Amino acid sequence: MTPLHILYIGPVSGTCLDRANALRRLGHRVTHLDLRPLLPKTVWVDRILWRAGGHWLAWPLAAALSRQLSGQRFDLCHVDNGEWVSAAIVKVLRRHCGRVINYNIDDPTGPRDMQRFAAYRRAVPHYDLVAVVREDNLPELKALGARRMMRVWRSADEVEHAPRPLTPEDHAKWDCDVLFLGTWMPERGPFLLELIQRGVPLTIRGSHWQKAPEWRELKAHWKGGAIGGDDYAKAIQCAKVNLGLLSKGNRDLHTTRSLEIPALGALFCAERTSEHLAMYEDGVEAVFWSDAAECARMCSQLLADEPKRMAVAARGHERYLRNRHGNQDIMAQMLLHALQA
Repeated sequence: MTPLHILYIGPVSGTCLDRANALRRLGHRVTHLDLRPLLPKTVWVDRILWRAGGHWLAWPLAAALSRQLSGQRFDLCHVDNGEWVSAAIVKVLRRHCGRVINYNIDDPTGPRDMQRFAAYRRAVPHYDLVAVVREDNLPELKALGARRMMRVWRSADEVEHAPRPLTPEDHAKWDCDVLFLGTWMPERGPFLLELIQRGVPLTIRGSHWQKAPEWRELKAHWKGGAIGGDDYAKAIQCAKVNLGLLSKGNRDLHTTRSLEIPALGALFCAERTSEHLAMYEDGVEAVFWSDAAECARMCSQLLADEPKRMAVAARGHERYLRNRHGNQDIMAQMLLHALQA
């Protein structure tokens, strides 16, 4: 593919930054712009987003964006997520970009996030392509007037989620038996509490667990908040078993952990879904369960069988590579699809 000059809209952090860097590794010139700093630095802006929708801020944001992009021209604009991007903002972007596409790994047409994606839903007909990670979104996007759609898998990053060399100090800091690394959600507290009650030696890391009604019982197992970068990678690599929990409110059948854990060469133990079964062979490349009782039983068996743990983790990593579920693969697919229009 001929190298493109791409305007990348989204936070300059986290998995959004990973995807922008993947485009750079593919040989494209990327200008990365976060829209949030163009709006006032007040919590009320974010409250408006969640309670009313980003389209209520379209006028000041469109004016600020027009000034930011004055005199610039791009081959393509890639909007990552798009919670701030209303139809009016897409029109501004189109004045500077040959094509405007959107990729959203959340559930922008689902019920969970109140009005957070109201602007996105209004903007759908104005994109040249909208890409999503769940089949449920496709008919809903069509009903909203999407011109072109595609469904892709989530992805891990070839650099950020490459296995790290581990030192004795790393093992002393991060080693654990069964790890869940992720944010508290209402359905996760009862599930993890049942695992603990069934004797699973569980470590929890992530944000907002103090909100859990089960916090009193979970507190002794919580070892700290959200982590990223090398700490994130090493924590996963040093766990004997890594749990993958879905977001029920987000209609997940797989998550980014479904790729990141095997990408790091670690053992992935998650809910048995149609998408997980399409990604990995159960009991060979990953271990799946249907409820807390089966999960606890699987954890017990795996902790008692190191050769099996090592074999499943290795095969899962090999399958991840064969599936081509890296950021560069997924981003290249989207670009090819967008440029075919």
